Amino acid sequence: MMSVLEKNKDTLRGILAVCMVVAGVLHFVQSEPFIRIVPDFLPAPAALVYISGVIEVFLGIGLLIPPLQQVSAWGLVALFIAVYPANLNMAINHIEIAGIPNTWWFQAIRLPFQFVLIAWAYWYTRPETVPASSEG
Repeated sequence: MMSVLEKNKDTLRGILAVCMVVAGVLHFVQSEPFIRIVPDFLPAPAALVYISGVIEVFLGIGLLIPPLQQVSAWGLVALFIAVYPANLNMAINHIEIAGIPNTWWFQAIRLPFQFVLIAWAYWYTRPETVPASSEG
């Protein structure tokens, strides 16, 4: 018996893809908040934000193209891990971004949610299995 998640895997892939494309575009349209959370030890914050935005757009689109789905999913896993220091920086240094709560409870939800995103992307790194036919 297939789980509800498995039954909706393609829909959830589309949702993740759209979210990534939107997030990537926001790196250009609203770059200032992203630039502010880049940790100080990293060089060229604006360039990193623009580069990560392009990567997000391409990986989001790649999730929708069957021959690119697995490699795009692996790319998202790596990206979600790579941007985690920015999320930590925002939380630890209480960097305020308009429209985003700067409270302990929000960070307590937001920081672990990155692991949900990693798991979500990882789900698509496995080859698709074709259900066995009931015909015989």
